[in-house]
Amino acid sequence: MNMDLYCCEIAENENKAYDDPTLLQDRVLKNLLKTEDRYVLPYPASLSVQKEVTAEMRKIVAEWMMEVCEEQKCQAEVFSLAMNYMDRFLMCCSILKTQLQLLGTACMLLASKLRESRPLSGEILVYYTDHSVTKQQLWSWELLVLSKLKWDVAAVTPHDFLKHLLNRLPKEDSWNISYEIVLSHAKTLITLCAREFVFSRYHPSIIACACLTSSLCGVGWVCKTGGTVEDLLHRLTEITNIEKDYVEQCLVHIEKMIRDSTGSDQEANSSTASQCESTVRPGEFTPPPQEKGQEHEAALTPIDVHDVHF
Repeated sequence: MNMDLYCCEIAENENKAYDDPTLLQDRVLKNLLKTEDRYVLPYPASLSVQKEVTAEMRKIVAEWMMEVCEEQKCQAEVFSLAMNYMDRFLMCCSILKTQLQLLGTACMLLASKLRESRPLSGEILVYYTDHSVTKQQLWSWELLVLSKLKWDVAAVTPHDFLKHLLNRLPKEDSWNISYEIVLSHAKTLITLCAREFVFSRYHPSIIACACLTSSLCGVGWVCKTGGTVEDLLHRLTEITNIEKDYVEQCLVHIEKMIRDSTGSDQEANSSTASQCESTVRPGEFTPPPQEKGQEHEAALTPIDVHDVHF
């Protein structure tokens, strides 16, 4: 008896796991709040260790990294995680400005390996740099980043708190319509926050609360529930056990970031880009190669500790 087998899976739409309600329990939230302290930059966060790299250069490279992650359809957590790696590295190791894009590339590679079922390949990342770095350099810097971070790469990001917070807020009859919209807006704000160095000193839970507050106000959650913004902030701070002043301060920075991104920052970035041209050229974004079906190289991360050389 002959049988024809058909594959109904679509290669472009990768299957992802369903949300597990167990992961939204109180004990998981408590563990996240307890663990996040390890991955926050010491206050006041600064790049005093760096002799050439500035916050403006970091933002230029961050925007390039964000474009790469969007083009490759990475999960939102990949970019935030990569920026966490970069900031923690820059706080302890001085580099040249010409090495900043290489550092960002290595951080994206590591973050994608942790968060994606199909990580970004070294070949693709080298292509996005317009071959300004080699795979051997990427491999070496991947090991360097791991060593400086003491192999502690399972960092907590603001994305980890979003569903915990949303599930603990009061819901209205029309909530199901706006749930995905609120989640999408909050993720977008978190991504924009990761570009700015000023947010590196905030705990991920604070950024998540502030971004969620801004998103909920944007869809009229306050009107639907009959409460106020103060009530919303009070509820979120009750859930996370953090000071409301910190969330309000972070919310002010977010509102300023949104206002500045409407046009004033574009002029500032154009002048900064001319100074950092050797670091990365955001205006010359390199598209991915067309041969998407081509097999990529194996992951660059060593699987044996004896292969690590510092």
